[in-house]
Amino acid sequence: MANIVAIVGRPNVGKSTFFNRLVEERKAIEDNVSGVTRDRHYGHAQWGGKFFSVIDTGGYVIGSDDVFEAEIRKQVKLAIEEANVILFVVDCLDGLTDLDKDFAAELRSSKKPIYIVANKADSPEKSMLAAEFYGLGLGDNDVFPIAAVSGSGTGDLLDEVIKHFPDEGEEDPDAGIPKIAILGRPNVGKSSFLNALLGQERSIVTDEAGTTRDAIHTRYKLFGQDFIITDTAGIRKKAKVKEDIEFYSVMRSLRTLEESDVLIIIIDATRGLEAQDVNLISLGIKNNKGIVIMVNKWDLIEKDHKTMDKIKKEMIEKLGENKWIPIIFTSVEEKQRIMQAIELAVKVYENKTKKVPTSKLNDIMLPEIEKYPPPAWKGKYIKIKYITQLPTKNPVFAFFCNLPQYIKDPYNRYLENRIRENFDFEGVPIKITYKKK
Repeated sequence: MANIVAIVGRPNVGKSTFFNRLVEERKAIEDNVSGVTRDRHYGHAQWGGKFFSVIDTGGYVIGSDDVFEAEIRKQVKLAIEEANVILFVVDCLDGLTDLDKDFAAELRSSKKPIYIVANKADSPEKSMLAAEFYGLGLGDNDVFPIAAVSGSGTGDLLDEVIKHFPDEGEEDPDAGIPKIAILGRPNVGKSSFLNALLGQERSIVTDEAGTTRDAIHTRYKLFGQDFIITDTAGIRKKAKVKEDIEFYSVMRSLRTLEESDVLIIIIDATRGLEAQDVNLISLGIKNNKGIVIMVNKWDLIEKDHKTMDKIKKEMIEKLGENKWIPIIFTSVEEKQRIMQAIELAVKVYENKTKKVPTSKLNDIMLPEIEKYPPPAWKGKYIKIKYITQLPTKNPVFAFFCNLPQYIKDPYNRYLENRIRENFDFEGVPIKITYKKK
């Protein structure tokens, strides 16, 4: 059974700082500007030998017409539904506000255990101010004064929280599960794609570029296969990144790229493959990631039966040597081919983790080499005797030969193409290394 804690409260009380303290890493973006956290954000924590998931949420504001605040309210309600325990964070320095009272009234209908967490109590004098929050009238639970920045007071709170968990939970429920990241420029439909897959609003979607700020992780199951999908902030050129929050969002997206197994890079069909997309693809290849190019907004293109082939051919030309990357045309709005896109990403993951038996590799590749041997260098003949796939996380093939230093790039490409033709490594960068026999 999952043990889940939701961190909720009005804007700017230090929820994300508290979240980062519990999960022991800087996962959520922190800033003194209210409204930085917009989506539900997950991490894993442990206390007293029990493991649990933590959900960070955006600041809850009642009665606002702001499009983001209305969406944040939806996200907070979903987090409360998912959780076993709710931590209602308030601010000792600001004291009891009308927003706190309004939110407490909303929480009263919840049957979950609720703890009031009075943050920013980083001295005995400030801790005394926490008593005011008993006025919220949320059950018999104590108010816990804490300082999220230093961690002071969090131990006593967690001792109470874990009493509600019947079992130990899992240390990391995500270990060994394929990680798929959704990346691309701002406003290409990344969050809409995730929401369409899940059938619920997991990420906030608006027409404004930059809506998603954090990397949002979601566990997903398709055809009996578990995997984790991460929606990320839109990545654009450094020169266009103006504010601190966007800078951290982009950095978080790049870190997600490094931690993922497969990247679904979404591009806008109305704009085609642009330089920024190509840079992102190059970064994925450099980091040995599986890659799928998903051309979204296909419904907005005027087309005939040749349009798809024509655009695909143009894109493959721009990719140059990386024509092994699969391209799929979708419309998230029309729910066209979105399931095929995720199936393709899972297939790429399988290719990335595939191990070719050594005997099969030699039976197929040695005749290919005999048919077209490496060119001689200064009168010296190169003989490749044996091939094996190395036990690495990404496909790496070792070719044992007499003169490895004389094998040049064109022949390297020939061998890579033969491996791809015979063993299907679509969507995966492969490396070839030469060792002296």
